[in-house]
Amino acid sequence: MSDARVAVVTDSTSYLPAELVRERGITVVPLQVVIAGTSYDEGADGSSGTVAEALRTKQPVTTSRPGPAAFAAAYAQAAEAGSTAVVSVHLSAQMSGTVESARLAAKESPVPVEVVDSESLGMGLGYAVLSATAVAAAGGSIDEVADAARKRAAASHAVFYVDTLEHLRRGGRIGAAAALLGSALAMKPLLHMVDGHIEALEKVRTSAKAIARLEEVAVGLAGSGPVDLAVHHLASPDRADQLAARLRDRVPGLGDLHVSEVGAVVGAHVGPGMLAVVVAPR
Repeated sequence: MSDARVAVVTDSTSYLPAELVRERGITVVPLQVVIAGTSYDEGADGSSGTVAEALRTKQPVTTSRPGPAAFAAAYAQAAEAGSTAVVSVHLSAQMSGTVESARLAAKESPVPVEVVDSESLGMGLGYAVLSATAVAAAGGSIDEVADAARKRAAASHAVFYVDTLEHLRRGGRIGAAAALLGSALAMKPLLHMVDGHIEALEKVRTSAKAIARLEEVAVGLAGSGPVDLAVHHLASPDRADQLAARLRDRVPGLGDLHVSEVGAVVGAHVGPGMLAVVVAPR
């Protein structure tokens, strides 16, 4: 835990770099991924590579939220470490029941807990967590810390490309993007997060054109002001590194740029080949 009186808790779908988690004293509660009947904690023993291989070989893959007990333990630990309040920031409630579990645990916490629905995931959630920890470290109140997370999340955008919509369709996570199915399955879709759920952004004819368009959309969203970016991928490290290099050259106000593979939980729903850009204005 950090020295701040307000502790910050998140979940494993924030995909924050491990060194930042340690530096900022962030508590990360893992979601679970179930591969062929065996449950793994995301980040500990449920690797992205295992999920990518399972999806390729058509093994059954499902995901599940942490139970309220996991959050109750995290909040109790924060209190024992001297924190007088907790801000708990999580992936979109429309994508997972994680927020619900956190809110149930908050009712029994020994210290006040404010649960924030980021309406995002990946570093769209992660940057909100980092903004919260910055305010907490400066001595901010529980309301100020939670407000920092909400504002950063609301200002951020997540845009992504998937090789196929099949994994999102199976997991029931595509929402309005279902309009892309049927005859459009041969198209390469660009998707984005809107009010906490996934919607279709554009349909492009080839993967190369889709990735080029993803880059253009990200550059447009970044504009010229101060901004942090994250490039996420699943089983596509070369494409992610190349995209990140191009963005580094093209975004004048770039601050931090993180490149990372998504974990098993998001990976199970997007499938191998996914590329995403999170644009988070400062």
